[in-house]
Amino acid sequence: MSFETKKLSVVKKKSLEKSSFNVECNITNEVEVEKVLSVCCSAQVETVEILDGSINYSGEISLTIIFATIDGEIGSTNIACPFSSKFEESSIALGDKAFIKVEVEDFSLESVSGSSIKINCMCVQSSTLICNREVETVTTADENICLLEDEISLNCLVGEEKHSFVVESEGTIKEPIKKLLCFDSQVSVKNVESSENYVSVAGDVVTRILYLTEKDRYDTSYLIEPFKEEISLQGLNENGVVEVQACVKKISIKNEMTQDDKGATIKFEVPVVLQVMAFAEKKELIIKDVYSICNELEVSTESFEMTNCSKTEFFETKIDGMLSIDESRPRVDKIMFIGGSNFFVSNSYVKNEELSVEGVVKTNVVYLNDETSSLQTAIVEVPFVINEKIKNACNSTNVSVDIVLEDVDVVVKKGREFYFDAKLKVKAEFDCDCMDAIISHIGISTEIPERECAIELVFASQGDTAWDIAKNMKVKETTILLQNPELSFPLEADENIIVFYQKQS
Repeated sequence: MSFETKKLSVVKKKSLEKSSFNVECNITNEVEVEKVLSVCCSAQVETVEILDGSINYSGEISLTIIFATIDGEIGSTNIACPFSSKFEESSIALGDKAFIKVEVEDFSLESVSGSSIKINCMCVQSSTLICNREVETVTTADENICLLEDEISLNCLVGEEKHSFVVESEGTIKEPIKKLLCFDSQVSVKNVESSENYVSVAGDVVTRILYLTEKDRYDTSYLIEPFKEEISLQGLNENGVVEVQACVKKISIKNEMTQDDKGATIKFEVPVVLQVMAFAEKKELIIKDVYSICNELEVSTESFEMTNCSKTEFFETKIDGMLSIDESRPRVDKIMFIGGSNFFVSNSYVKNEELSVEGVVKTNVVYLNDETSSLQTAIVEVPFVINEKIKNACNSTNVSVDIVLEDVDVVVKKGREFYFDAKLKVKAEFDCDCMDAIISHIGISTEIPERECAIELVFASQGDTAWDIAKNMKVKETTILLQNPELSFPLEADENIIVFYQKQS
């Protein structure tokens, strides 16, 4: 008797432990800075190296800083601050894949000296480790071994692609612009469709523009430019699941402005990077049960863990909140502009088929105080909770959430109460961990003694199958079926079955 080992591939996703680290950013301007009015920052991962026991990666923090100069002007700068970090864990193996997310939880303005600014960014790193693991099973073609085979569904990692492209957008301002103060672009994914050997990813690039008009009025405009990209992924089919991380290479955004006495036209070239990971369900034939008509067998099973990935879901929602500034702060006589917003997702989970997302949005508001004739800055901090019904839920759902913030608005009442509202675009990806078991080893034990009789009466119970009876009697299933053509299986009632034995050779 001979058995062959067969290796099956299954995907397992694992969340690595979150941790924090600080990045010190040193910025040098062309002009001397009197006061920093607004800081908007976000982090992007650039390169990833996965080794046995560790993931080393690097990226950059994009900062948009608005400041007042010593000459009384308003200026701005966009800079990228490089950083590197790592994850260390024994389960990480060479050849694994990873989705890495770095969020700027908070920042502190350390110093402003002449044309130099020092900002400390407090970052939180999280990662999902994605790996194909091999599970061993056995098979045989020995005629003395009876096999009950079954089809099992296994999820596996099809492949990974990194796709870069540029989104061009154009906006018109219906009055002349004295100064383009700052701009910031974000990308949101709103649809993912799997097809044969490729995936289609659609979304929007949202660019916020802050400018000063010729009439010395600050204003904000949003440009929303849709995109749709097709990415080749061999082995993917229409039933596959694709997860996407999208980011903007902010420091590489290009802009061009032309204007006349009627207004201005601004063109943007926004570089976008998509990291896509594709998963597929494969059917495999395995041994569900086994016995020998000649020998007793020693059968071992091995349990394994697998991750089932669900289709991505998309939501749009609104959040709002209020903040009262302290009496010790100068009152708000006029909001000049909203400098930028930073947000941090602190928790996300699924319960009772509902997705809950918790986080905080911090928006920089620059305002004028008439009494001191000075510009002041307030940070409007708004905690939020999003609750949305979802389609793809299971008892052990893990969730990964990406959020894009747009249409931010802040108004003031009574000189001290800020009212905030904004629109959020949410992308949520879900997966569930499950356990299964498979026959991993079959050993040959003692030989079955030759039978002393040629016929035997067998008592079979209601519900027994031909396989159950054959396994118990150590004969082939066809023997039970051919010798009892009048019976239907599973048995509808208790039956006495006569089995005729052939002489063993």
